[in-house]
Amino acid sequence: MAKESVKLIANNKKAYHDYFIEDTYEAGISLHGTEVKSMRMGKCSIKESFIRIEKGEVFIYGMHISPYEKGNIFNKDPLRVKKLLMHRWEIHKIAGRIAEKGYTLVPLKIYFKGSLVKVEVGLARGKKLYDKRADIAKKDMRREAEKDFKVRNLY
Repeated sequence: MAKESVKLIANNKKAYHDYFIEDTYEAGISLHGTEVKSMRMGKCSIKESFIRIEKGEVFIYGMHISPYEKGNIFNKDPLRVKKLLMHRWEIHKIAGRIAEKGYTLVPLKIYFKGSLVKVEVGLARGKKLYDKRADIAKKDMRREAEKDFKVRNLY
C-alpha cells in the first residue's frame, strides 16, 4: 500500500498551551468546492474554533476559511458552521467522555491526507493557571540545559 502524503494546512498551537490533550481522533470535514480551493492555498485558521456534538453529529464552530479569490458567487460564509464526519461509535465514545466534568473537544490541526481534508480532533481537559506556569518553567529549564550542552560541546 502506497503511503499517502500528508500536507499540513493549519495548526492550533494555542490548544496545547490551554489544554491537556488526552486523546486524538481523525475526522473528515464537509466542505464546498471553493472552500477546498482556498484551503489548498493555505488560507484557513482554527485559532478561535471549537467543536460541539449536537444530536449525534459533530460540528466545528469559528473555523475561518478565507473566500477563494476566483470563487465569486460560489463563495460561502467564511465562518459558517461545518460538519465533521466521524463514525457513530466514535461520536458516542467522545460524547460519553465529554459528559465527564472538565472535558472538551478542540481542533488541533487541519491537513490534506491524499486529496481529502482531515481535522485532528483532541479530547482535552482544561489547564489551570499554575499548570501553564509549570509548563513554561519546564520549557525554560530544558532550553537552558540544551544551551549549556551546546556551549560545552563547542570547546
